[in-house]
Amino acid sequence: MLTAMFLAALILITVHSQETEETITYTQCTDGYEWDPVRQRCKDIDECEIVPDACKGGMKCVNHYGGYLCLPRTAQIIVNEREEAAAESTSGRNNVIRRTPADPQRAPPNPTHQIQCAAGYEQSDHNVCQDIDECATGTHNCRADQVCVNLRGSFSCQCPPGYQKRGDQCVDIDECTLPPYCHHRCVNTPGSYYCQCNAGFQLASNNHTCVDINECDANNPCAQQCYNILGSFICQCNPGFELSSDRINCEDTDECRTSSYLCQYQCVNEPGKFSCVCPEGYQVVGGRTCQDINECETTNECREDEICWNYHGGFRCYPRNPCQEPYVLTSENRCVCPVSNAICRELPYSVVYKYMSIRSDRTVPSDIFQIQATTIYPNTINTFRIKSGNENGEFYLRQTSAVSAMLVLVKSLTGPREHIVDLEMLTVNSLNYRTSSVLRLTIIVGPYAF
Repeated sequence: MLTAMFLAALILITVHSQETEETITYTQCTDGYEWDPVRQRCKDIDECEIVPDACKGGMKCVNHYGGYLCLPRTAQIIVNEREEAAAESTSGRNNVIRRTPADPQRAPPNPTHQIQCAAGYEQSDHNVCQDIDECATGTHNCRADQVCVNLRGSFSCQCPPGYQKRGDQCVDIDECTLPPYCHHRCVNTPGSYYCQCNAGFQLASNNHTCVDINECDANNPCAQQCYNILGSFICQCNPGFELSSDRINCEDTDECRTSSYLCQYQCVNEPGKFSCVCPEGYQVVGGRTCQDINECETTNECREDEICWNYHGGFRCYPRNPCQEPYVLTSENRCVCPVSNAICRELPYSVVYKYMSIRSDRTVPSDIFQIQATTIYPNTINTFRIKSGNENGEFYLRQTSAVSAMLVLVKSLTGPREHIVDLEMLTVNSLNYRTSSVLRLTIIVGPYAF
């Protein structure tokens, strides 16, 4: 049956005129074949190559003689090469009818005789049938929203990319409803779509995948330190600064305002840090503590006849010879009234000058100074008392032994202030021997509690 079909595939009529040897050839191929001017025979058209989307629904296109098949992709196809060759030969067989000059029915010479071409073909300058491109000539009937695709002997009206046929209309394909094309967000457009990324991401080169933007490298938005995280970033500040309300800029942290215990005396805020300062006469130790400066060792401004006495926050110059008439200096800071002088009989035998310094607002009660006899006589009794300088009752003298007593501070003192307290030791014996000595204690109260 196939052979019979292929026998009809080609009809050729060749006419020789008596006067000339000109041959007029009439060629016409059946559907599914086209004329091969080189091989001078009809050859099969491979519809699987020229028909767009020849098969739908996942089927595969298989070309065969004069047409094509749509088969499942799992189908096995066995091609009989002999039948293929036979079919090619049959479809291309030349049926030639020759008329001799003696033939009474010969046709008169007609060099301008037109050949007959199938629909969709036209005669070429080489007297062969060639395909008419209806899409180029405008002889198609495709709608304005369709695309014309030329075929062998015909044409096809298809929808442009991104559209699908629904009846006679081409409607937009919403790619965003199909399996995910986009990593984050899909935006449908007429005939197409595009992808968008969430904040902190950008499209990769494939225009589908979203990759993280390293804001710290691209355009560091942070005032000081930037740390990239997936889809965003965080800002941090250097020590001594804190993030402002916009979470980007940094504001100085006023450490002095947050705590009153950072510095012993005074806290000074600085950009990104703080520093401690001390009052005059003190120096900063360990960054926060104030320590007294011993001016007697660093900047002694006392005269040669003076001694320098350092106290908390300053210094004083006292005379090297503090003795007043009728006392004479016998040793450092010790004045004695000579017994040969009648005036001395009513005065303490000796006066010793001592100096001490205490901090302001010292906790009370507090032992601050001990007085002790330097010479011990047998069969004597020693008693101690505050002779002067305790008019406001800031001190108390407690006897601790037969030869010593302790001066106790019972009221807190606020400096700067100087107190001169005379502590007297009275010595008597069984023979009514009586003598006394005075320790003149100069107490300098510093201006601060440190």
